[in-house]
Amino acid sequence: MRPDALAPAAIQAKAEGIGVTKAAMPALNTVVLAVLAGMFIGCGAMLFTLVQGDAELPFAVKRILGGFCFSVGLMLVVVCGAELFTGNNLMAGALLSKKITWGGMLRNWALVWLGNFAGSLLMVALVFGSAMAAMNGGGVGDAMVSIAVSKVTPDGLTLFCKAILCNFLVCLAVWMTFAGRTVADKLLACVMPIIAFVACGFEHSVANMFFMFMGLCAKGVGFGGGVDASALDLAGIFGNLGIVTLGNIVGGAVLVALLYWLAYGRVKSGK
Repeated sequence: MRPDALAPAAIQAKAEGIGVTKAAMPALNTVVLAVLAGMFIGCGAMLFTLVQGDAELPFAVKRILGGFCFSVGLMLVVVCGAELFTGNNLMAGALLSKKITWGGMLRNWALVWLGNFAGSLLMVALVFGSAMAAMNGGGVGDAMVSIAVSKVTPDGLTLFCKAILCNFLVCLAVWMTFAGRTVADKLLACVMPIIAFVACGFEHSVANMFFMFMGLCAKGVGFGGGVDASALDLAGIFGNLGIVTLGNIVGGAVLVALLYWLAYGRVKSGK
C-alpha cells in the first residue's frame, strides 16, 4: 500500500525531475504558461484587495482572511499547471545535481519573469476595466492605492528581507505540493504558508506586479485621496521589483532548494 504522501528524499528527487522538465521546455510553451501564472496570481491579489477594502474588519482578521483568499493564486498555478517565477527558484536543486545548466535555469527564470509580468498587467487592465475599484463606495480603490504605496515606501533592506521570507514560505508550499498525490493534497498544502507570508506583509515579486500597477491605475483616477502616494511611480515600482526579485531568489533557491539539496540531493549526486 502506497504511503499517503512522498517522503522528503522522494520530494527532492521529484523536484529535480521537474526542474529538468522546466529547463527543457520550449520558449513559447514557457511564456504562455508564465502569462497564465501571472494572471492566476493576479486573481489571488484581486481577492486580497477586496478583503482589504473593508475598513470594518479587525486588522489581524483582515490580514489572515486576505491571505487565505490570496492562496487561490498558487492553487491555480499548481493544479491548472503554469510557470511561476518564485516557485521555479526550486530549479536550483536540479542545477546543483548537474541535471540542468546555468543557462537552462536562467533562461527559464528570465522567460517566466517576463511572462508573469505580462500576465499581471493583463489582469490589471481587466480589473481596472471592470470598475472593481468603485466597490464598497470606493473603499476597494482606496485599498488598491494603499497596498501599492506600502510596497514602494520601505527601504531596500526591509524589502529584501521581506522578499526572502516570502519565497521561503512560497517554495515550502510548492515543495509540499510535490508530496501530494491528489488535488485535495495539493490545495491543502498551498494554504497555510501563503496565509503566513501574506498576513505578515512579505514581498512577492509577481504579486507586486499586480498590486503596484493596479494601485498606480487607481491613483490615476482619483482613488486613495487620504494616502500620500507621491512615491508611487514607475521608478518606485521597478525599484521594488528589482530588490524583491533578488530577495525571492535567495529565499527560494538558497533557503529551500540549496538546503534540501544538502540534506537529500548531495548524497545521490555523489557530492
